[in-house]
This record gives sequence, C-alpha cells and structure tokens, in this order.
Amino acid sequence: MSVMVAVTDSAEGQNALRAAYAEAQLLGTDLVAVNLQLGPLDLSEAPEGLGVEVVERPSRRSREEAVLGALAERAGSVHRLVIGVRRRSPVGKAVLGSLSQELLMEADVPILAVKLPAQNPR
Repeated sequence: MSVMVAVTDSAEGQNALRAAYAEAQLLGTDLVAVNLQLGPLDLSEAPEGLGVEVVERPSRRSREEAVLGALAERAGSVHRLVIGVRRRSPVGKAVLGSLSQELLMEADVPILAVKLPAQNPR
C-alpha cells in the first residue's frame, strides 16, 4: 500500500506534500507524488528513508485526469490520497476548487484534505 499526493503550484500543494510525508510515515508506507506543477518537484523536505515515486503529468491530460489516471494505474495499491484545499468564504464553500471537487467526487480511495493554517486565529 502507498499514499498518493497531488502537488500543485501553490502553498496548498506544498502543504499537501508535507502532510503526505507525515501520513506515509504514520502508515509505514511509500509515497507517490503526482507532480501537477509546471516545473520539477522539490523533494528536499522528504524524510530520510521515505520512498518517494514522482509521477509527472502528461502534458495533454488535465490535472484531474493525471491524478485519477495515476490512481487507476495503481488500483488496489494506493491506501490514501492527500490533497490541498483552500479556505473559503461562506459563499465560496458552496464551490470547491475544480481539482479538489473532482477528486473528492471521483476518487475511489479515502482522501485526506488539508488546508493551510488560519492567518487570524480566533
């Protein structure tokens, strides 16, 4: 079994990667990182000894297709999917980001959705 993470070009994507490192360590498994960034994926924060496989997004596939395709290729071997989500206003909560929403609806594995820490704690 492994943990998969969708890593975008955003603070939320980097937060998801950090959370996925922790989740993989907690479960004692490897990590599959789907690189949805325009450039190479920085794995410098990966814990020592953690096996990380990077899956590059085929240029002709959408971000959703890249993640769902990577899940399909590893059917039965991915234990959890980690995604980053943005904080939303009350109105914005009705509509998630398209990638988050699509993955929550279509992925057939448990999903850990992580968000950045609040800027103004209450």
